[in-house]
Amino acid sequence: MSLVLGVDTSNYTTSLALLDTDKNIITQCKKLLPVGKGQLGIRQSDAVFHHTVQLPEMFEKLEEKCSHISLVEAVGVSVKPCSDEGSYMPCFLAGINAAVAFAKARSAALCRFTHQQGHIAAALHSANRLDLLNERFIAFHVSGGTTQALLVEPDENDIIKTTLIASSLDLKAGQAIDRVGVMLGLQFPAGKAIDDLACKCDAPVNVKPTMRGCDCSLSGVENKCKKMIDDGEPEERVARFCIEYICASIDSMAQALINEYGNLPLVFSGGVMSNSIISQRLTQKYGAYFAKPEFSCDNAAGIAVLTALMEKLI
Repeated sequence: MSLVLGVDTSNYTTSLALLDTDKNIITQCKKLLPVGKGQLGIRQSDAVFHHTVQLPEMFEKLEEKCSHISLVEAVGVSVKPCSDEGSYMPCFLAGINAAVAFAKARSAALCRFTHQQGHIAAALHSANRLDLLNERFIAFHVSGGTTQALLVEPDENDIIKTTLIASSLDLKAGQAIDRVGVMLGLQFPAGKAIDDLACKCDAPVNVKPTMRGCDCSLSGVENKCKKMIDDGEPEERVARFCIEYICASIDSMAQALINEYGNLPLVFSGGVMSNSIISQRLTQKYGAYFAKPEFSCDNAAGIAVLTALMEKLI
């Protein structure tokens, strides 16, 4: 039995994942950080504190699910949001400290990756397309902190190399959804609740995304949704407009990038991409690859997969 541990302490989720490389099974334990009702986020100092509190709990739960955790051969951890120069968030320090301590205590190999690399690998594993790591493809990472498209290429040292090729010029997709959700009285993060509301609206919704080349602008969706709420429009229609606007923006980005880079495979990851309306539409149009919901939101699964690949355990 070969076991690989992944650790990820993102801005809103404490996550551990154990990959059994023999059976190709991933066992996950994760927990959202507490955010007060009506609040739109959490301070980094509080995030570090809550991760520090929640990590021992997640390790205990993971051991309950897999009693062989002591047999871990390699440990992977996300150390920063992405590969951009200067990329840094204090919340990842909690995961780094836990991963280093665990690896040293068991004389296990330790591998470091970015949170974004983990998202991409989790999506590919979920879609059973890890073979794409051997070629070029376009990966979208769409979440509360990121709305980016990346050109992904094989790399001998880091498994994958990512180059930013398009992004939102202002508000991120997850931010827009959460802000609209809070305006509607929903709990943060509001993605699942907005998805449920939007699916209740069958009436046509007309949207026109704001584009600048391959980049998009999402700031207008928040203002438009606020006006709709002030005008007394049904909450399900407001939610539907929000999702349709974001979907149209991502769709326009994808089409522009295909025109520029060719018909490369498209992979979508990040919490926003678990939205049922967006995933269904883009899959039908592009044959795109999406992570299953449990691998779409922040998770350590992709980090475990990348670590196994780095250590040649799969």
